[in-house]
Amino acid sequence: MADRFLDAKQLYKLGKFRQALSEFLKVSDEPLDNPDLSYYLGLCYSKIEEWDDALLFLEQVVNSHDDILRIYQSRMILSYIYTITGRIKLAEFELNKLIEEGFESPQVYSNYSYIYYETGKVEKSIEYLYLALDLDPDNSNALNSIGYILADRGIDSDKAVEYCLKAVKSKPENPSYLDSLGWSFFKSGQNEEARHYLKRAFDLAVGNKTIAAHLRTVIDEIERINRAKLG
Repeated sequence: MADRFLDAKQLYKLGKFRQALSEFLKVSDEPLDNPDLSYYLGLCYSKIEEWDDALLFLEQVVNSHDDILRIYQSRMILSYIYTITGRIKLAEFELNKLIEEGFESPQVYSNYSYIYYETGKVEKSIEYLYLALDLDPDNSNALNSIGYILADRGIDSDKAVEYCLKAVKSKPENPSYLDSLGWSFFKSGQNEEARHYLKRAFDLAVGNKTIAAHLRTVIDEIERINRAKLG
């Protein structure tokens, strides 16, 4: 039984989530009686986006596990799942519990920001990203998120470029960060720089629809300007 659990964990680490899930399910007939098993089952179901099953096992972790780190991770994932499935009050509840338990962190505030951005509360979303940066001024996720929002919403494209450049400097091969930087350059009127970074982002994440749409928009704008110059 222990060997099967270790084999399943190895499959999970290799990113073979469905295979890992299959092996974890063979470990016990009563997985909810085992908090460690519930934790990995919750992670696997999250990775394959089977949200209801993920919620079942992750809620078991926060209710019965004695590992503080796993409770923290489970509540973070729960807040994300509740947000994308439209259960905003439950998402806020999970993050509030983390704050109450002393887990103030840039990631917690970034998750709050995600909730508010998804529900159209842009100013509040930005407010929580600044709280994240207060705790960690070099937090690349928060820098990228606030840069993208400032650019996409036309709030401050120059500041957006500044934040996104800092995020890309931290993780130069992250396609999401490159996309945000390219988009912020576009919003600030710097089309060639925008095309450069969006092309890099697309090369690293071929098939990403958001990046492809941004790149197409920039190319179309460059072509429009060139046609106008030709009369």
